[in-house]
Amino acid sequence: QVQLVESGGGSVQAGGSLTLSCAASGDTYRVCSMGWFRQAPGKEREVVAFIHSGGGSPYYVDSVKGRFTASRDTAKNTLHLQMNSLQPEDTATYYCKAHVRDVGRGCAVNTDYWGQGTQVTVSS
Repeated sequence: QVQLVESGGGSVQAGGSLTLSCAASGDTYRVCSMGWFRQAPGKEREVVAFIHSGGGSPYYVDSVKGRFTASRDTAKNTLHLQMNSLQPEDTATYYCKAHVRDVGRGCAVNTDYWGQGTQVTVSS
């Protein structure tokens, strides 16, 4: 099992910044890719940023490119999301997600794990 705990959410004014963190615990050696998702009231959950286990540049949804930066510290089993120039439309609950490979299998065979979410509210 893997547990994911997000932190760092809060309320800021437009133009402000926040940094979200996600701490993984448990069978962290089985964690493959990790990413950030968000869900605003009445809307579907969407990917914000994703870091694949194979390396390469993180994926960002167009609406956050140039403003958000995702990073991962595999030694500390943490995932971060630096959010700058926040806008009211960024208001949502932000979730950390990990692809956790099944025991004895490679990353292609995995199960999704989610954190409980952290609220980000941006006022105009």
